[in-house]
Amino acid sequence: MSKKVAVFGLHAVRALLERHPERVVEVFALRERQDDALQTLVQSAQRLGVRPQFVPKQTLDKKADGGTHQGIVVVALEAPLLTDNDLPDLVNNSSSAALFLVLDGVTDPHNLGACLRTADAAGVTAVIVPKDKSASLNATVRKVACGAAETMPLVQVTNLARALKQLQQLNVWVMGTAGEAQQSVYNVDLKGPVALVMGAEGDGMRRLTRETCDELIKIPLHGSVSSLNVSVATGVCLFEAVRQRGETA
Repeated sequence: MSKKVAVFGLHAVRALLERHPERVVEVFALRERQDDALQTLVQSAQRLGVRPQFVPKQTLDKKADGGTHQGIVVVALEAPLLTDNDLPDLVNNSSSAALFLVLDGVTDPHNLGACLRTADAAGVTAVIVPKDKSASLNATVRKVACGAAETMPLVQVTNLARALKQLQQLNVWVMGTAGEAQQSVYNVDLKGPVALVMGAEGDGMRRLTRETCDELIKIPLHGSVSSLNVSVATGVCLFEAVRQRGETA
């Protein structure tokens, strides 16, 4: 039987209702909130045959485990992890040019959760992580992701370099981030199908991952620090892609 998880926040709930309505089990809405944004989600749930329960803020706070719920919490069936076999469908079924976030060796659950949240906000096609050398999708990740862990497709691959080569065969350009790269993220074309590879803090990408990339790029730094937190760097790179693609929320 699938595990049940809490999904909360207007954006995360909207995405869940639109993309995976079959996973929705229960809907809890803030009794004191009656604005259009919340009512639209309530009506969407009703059209799916789910009767929302209107509860006080304290109940929602508890169900969201302290997360920012924005007046709505959905109890949903946990999303299944995807594998290498799902990559062709993800590329071919993307409504616009595919945009993948690849995390190589990100073992801190707080960083993984933050990256998932940022990826969801940027409209990323899927996040790809190796089966080993990666944080698992645990309660900490879900809490930091603020619902994005349930809406952002997560692909877990056995061999990361092989998965990158598979993306290349699907005409996805693989760009790795490295401090010593010559090209700035602001000077490369991110409008086509792209996979952005982010390495772990300190160590960066592993050698085989780096060698598999089509191109290396960097974020120009002008202060005294030599690197950014991986979730911050992820946000910079992904939203440069969003800017180039001319996409708006």
